[in-house]
Amino acid sequence: MNTALRSAPALGTHLAGGSLPSRAEIRDQMDHAAFDLLVIGGGILGISTAWHASQSGLRVALVDSGDFAGATSSASSKLLHGGLRYLQTGAVKLVAENHFERRAVAHQVAPHLANPLTFYLPVYRGGPHGAAKLGAGVFAYSALSAFGDGVGHVISPEKARRAVPELRTENLRAVAVYGDDQMNDARMALMTVRAAVDSGAAVLNHAEVTGLRFTGGRVTGADLRDRTDGSEFGVDARLVLNATGPWVDHLRKMEDPGAAPSIRLSKGAHLVLRRTAPWRAALATPIDKYRITFALPWEDMLVLGTTDEEYEGDPADVAVNEKDIRQILDEASLSVTDQQLSRDLIAYSYAGLRVLPGGPGGTSTAKRETVVTEGTGGMLSVAGGKWTTFRHIGRMVLTKLETLPGHPLGQGAEPVSELPKKMPLPGIANPHAVAHRLLIDEGVPNAGIAPDTAKHLATHYGTLAYDIARLTYEKPELAERIHPEAPEIWAQVVYARDHEWAQTAEDVLRRRTTLTIRGLDTDAIKTKVEEVLARRH
Repeated sequence: MNTALRSAPALGTHLAGGSLPSRAEIRDQMDHAAFDLLVIGGGILGISTAWHASQSGLRVALVDSGDFAGATSSASSKLLHGGLRYLQTGAVKLVAENHFERRAVAHQVAPHLANPLTFYLPVYRGGPHGAAKLGAGVFAYSALSAFGDGVGHVISPEKARRAVPELRTENLRAVAVYGDDQMNDARMALMTVRAAVDSGAAVLNHAEVTGLRFTGGRVTGADLRDRTDGSEFGVDARLVLNATGPWVDHLRKMEDPGAAPSIRLSKGAHLVLRRTAPWRAALATPIDKYRITFALPWEDMLVLGTTDEEYEGDPADVAVNEKDIRQILDEASLSVTDQQLSRDLIAYSYAGLRVLPGGPGGTSTAKRETVVTEGTGGMLSVAGGKWTTFRHIGRMVLTKLETLPGHPLGQGAEPVSELPKKMPLPGIANPHAVAHRLLIDEGVPNAGIAPDTAKHLATHYGTLAYDIARLTYEKPELAERIHPEAPEIWAQVVYARDHEWAQTAEDVLRRRTTLTIRGLDTDAIKTKVEEVLARRH
């Protein structure tokens, strides 16, 4: 352990109950401190690497030109899963590794942020797979997770319909059953940022890289512009990590204008619909030999998707178009009744970009593996991989950083191999216990939080929900709902401002809460959120 690093001021740390440092203070700290590692990119891969690096004792700075998890990392299918379809290609070891990571997150790292989800795999007459094959597949899938989610099996259409009222039963022969987990991806990412900061990392969102800094031909930092006020600053670091996701090659060309492309992009679009009835399971319906379309109950809504097609435009312009909507609804109609697929029920749509290795073949069959390259200036670039394995990828990148010649990162710092294997995220707790305490425990004063709000707070913040509850006790008006049709309350906006780096109404409504995804981010609400943010200390 490098005691010098451990005893140095923890630049990003903020104490429980206290507010974050101001942006000006963080900029000044970044401008004048010497860092071991600068991570450019606040998606989950950059965040996870910053978390593990700061845990190991390195001085870490993390910046993003937008919000944390502002692009691909908050545009996923919201799943922590082993990857059932990978069994089709014989990737047994990969599925087992994914299951290990999934269960670690769901049980030891973030049980307050992950929820078990039963999946139904319907087998229709004339479909790409038979009942026997899928039955054997889900059994093998559950075996690779040591049957921790039960034994994969096959049930009758009638039994499945009781859990999924909108399941289409015409020509339905059987339903295979297996288990995975789901999450709110934006909340999981933000809690990982909080973990990095609690370990000493300095972080700043809405900070755009305008140029790289070089020393003797090596990349040793970056010049930045704060997009909130236009102020300029810089960060010096022994090593720079490019974790900008779909923009990874853009930053590589800043390092070396002649750098060849290292990735290709695949667009994945989703629709979010209001539900017409409660669902107690998700549907994973085979489209062809390789593709599956999901219908996922999530946050009291239904998420449909996803598409998978090559994308060659500006990553900033990715959006759901009419073709995507038609494809998603058409594919969902294979297993979901027309009543639930009315366009009038669509509350929101979103699209993200998968980062895939360059190469031939279609994107649907391309491996979801992490691409790691070292540039001519010594900058390490990392992109791709699965949300489920975010901890593993962070550790893998840090291990790679440790072995690069000429980069004595934080000499004496703790190697990643000696870090705890399952470091928990902040707020870890049984969410049912947290919700119960929010409702009845006099030790957590609040202004009368409703049961659905208590459940929502418990499953999005864990024990940090108590800090939000105390805000309502100090100011009872903060216990009011932001919108009558959603469980979120105004105390969450104040908390997002003071403790979760929210700078804009979109930061709050799209990623710190679910108002935008529910289609409830009215102009009046946006204006009031902006007023709350403007009262920043």
